Amino acid sequence: MMRTTRVFLPALFLLALSLWRISSGEWDIPFADVIRFLLTDSDSAQAFVIRSVRLPRLLCAIFTGGLLSVSGVTLQGLLANPLAEPYTLGIASGAAFGAAVGILSGEWAVMPCAFLGAMVALLLTGAIAHDGGRERLILAGVISNAVLSAGVTFMKALAGDKIGAVVLWLMGSFSGAGWRDVCAVMAGSIAVMIPAYVAGNALDAMSLGEDRASVLGVNEGLVRVILLVCVSVGVALCVSSFGGIGFVGLVVPHISRGFVGASHRRVMVNAFMIGAGIMVLADGAAQGMGEIPAGVITAVVGGPFLWRVLARRAG
Repeated sequence: MMRTTRVFLPALFLLALSLWRISSGEWDIPFADVIRFLLTDSDSAQAFVIRSVRLPRLLCAIFTGGLLSVSGVTLQGLLANPLAEPYTLGIASGAAFGAAVGILSGEWAVMPCAFLGAMVALLLTGAIAHDGGRERLILAGVISNAVLSAGVTFMKALAGDKIGAVVLWLMGSFSGAGWRDVCAVMAGSIAVMIPAYVAGNALDAMSLGEDRASVLGVNEGLVRVILLVCVSVGVALCVSSFGGIGFVGLVVPHISRGFVGASHRRVMVNAFMIGAGIMVLADGAAQGMGEIPAGVITAVVGGPFLWRVLARRAG
């Protein structure tokens, strides 16, 4: 009974936040009217706000939070490291570097450049950590992240009159999200969630240690490559659409394990809902504070949490 409650609480949390976000804003709309506008062909101004502004923004926040959270669960399971997330391996920084190049080249180039940047980061991390095991992969990710972050700084120096757009985008925001962005981040969520869920049992085995996973018949090298590529694709689609939003992939997996235990499949489903809810809440807070970037909110909350995890490990 207790475990069932813990599974449904994140779903209720997400539902309540979604109802709040879609009905509240500069123009408050009664929830009964929201439902009516979603189910009918009304062409009123309120209907336009709901369908073309609030609903796509809400869905983008939901899928982004879910995608980053499941990516964090997957990477922490793959590397048996509680600090692993897309930024740890340089994947998000690679996508950010590619997207920055795309912003300077033209709007059409942002998404393909972000994807290429994430793939380059993954290859760079893999090359540095060649045959070095999990710990070396983390160190290689830190090195890749440092190099690519320097690359982003270099691109900002070259941005000229576009530097404002680059800096604002790097902070992560859902302002102006549309249905094209919904499709992109939904595709990214599918690219991460389905392979990670299928490999859930393999991740459970890998969390026991490399030798034990092999004894249980898990091809750790193959699972690692497939999931790292899937996470890179998903994160690239997310970053190219909304910029860098940190700490969600680090914080949410720990919260989810506190709810449902260590089974990766249960953790992923729970983490998706918790991450989605947290992102919806962060976006609402960001909009309420004058449309500041949502990435600023997640960083303010995630920084102290990272310190707590590091303090526990040191202790």
